[in-house]
Amino acid sequence: MAQKQQGKIGSSFDGFLAEEGILATCEEQAVKQILADQIKAAMEKESLTRSAMAQRMQTSRRALDRLLDPANTGVTLHTMQRAAAAIGRQLRLELI
Repeated sequence: MAQKQQGKIGSSFDGFLAEEGILATCEEQAVKQILADQIKAAMEKESLTRSAMAQRMQTSRRALDRLLDPANTGVTLHTMQRAAAAIGRQLRLELI
């Protein structure tokens, strides 16, 4: 009986996404999902409702909903900084 050869078959998943022309979009959504999840976790830890969080951020609940929506990658840096400050955190970005 022949043994299966183990190892890589084909390109990496990032390579596949790049070939399809959607790597940047997927990375944007992944970063946004992580940010939204971290904000939601901090809100739950502090028992903050969306309305209370929006009030702390000095913004509307709609703006907070856009921030927490992983599909909406057009949120401003200013909004992200206000959200971090509202939960007692700092926003840190870096280029790698």
